[in-house]
Amino acid sequence: MPPPPDLFVVCKSCGSEVSSYVTECPYCGTRLRKRAPKLDSTELTDGRVRGRTASPPRLSKLKPGEIPGLRGDPSRRPYATITLVVACALGTIALAAFSAAEVAVVGPLDGEWWRVATAPFFADNLWYSVACMVTVAIFGTLLEQRHGPLVVVLVFCAAGMGGIAAAAALETVPLALGANGAALGLIGAWAVRPVLQTRRGEEPDVDLIGAAVMAAVLLLMPLVVSEASPTAGAAGLLIGLLAGLLLARR
Repeated sequence: MPPPPDLFVVCKSCGSEVSSYVTECPYCGTRLRKRAPKLDSTELTDGRVRGRTASPPRLSKLKPGEIPGLRGDPSRRPYATITLVVACALGTIALAAFSAAEVAVVGPLDGEWWRVATAPFFADNLWYSVACMVTVAIFGTLLEQRHGPLVVVLVFCAAGMGGIAAAAALETVPLALGANGAALGLIGAWAVRPVLQTRRGEEPDVDLIGAAVMAAVLLLMPLVVSEASPTAGAAGLLIGLLAGLLLARR
């Protein structure tokens, strides 16, 4: 195997040191060689031999205490968030074929607790559904990039279904349908870390005002949409904040 070329050569015309990989002197224009020397595929820039082609980049090993699926990757597509948004969209479309009373919490459950699981994925009001889906898309993506897909699914289900269950248990005549609790839960889980940074005197690199505005819109949604339960929204936000505190401790 031929030795690697020198890093610099001296131009015979002007005496300047130039790179050995150029064909003409950049100072006087003198022709140094016909073509630049070829780089051997087994050489590294620091002179060590590869011996084989470079392996593809890999994620680092899990740190102590980390759980597979709970580590974020900003470069990864948020598949969990996309799946949740698509499920909510399909649920909204499906209500054109059957009654919302078949999946919503309308009055006492009477043992039909499965409605707690179905209600977050359906909405009878288009604008209410769009507001929830946009919020889930934004903050679900941010949370998934930070903590991974499993966290997004767990927070969505805990806040969404937990909020619906709270409405069924606490409201005298419960009426709950839609993902306002789940959306507020994702906002709460995401917002805890920048809020803690602000309390420590650090300046967060995120927009908390925008998050507060979207949370306020969802909290006030029951004033114009009867199926949006205020209890479900408040309980979902509380569950999300608790989840955010647990994630911050990690």
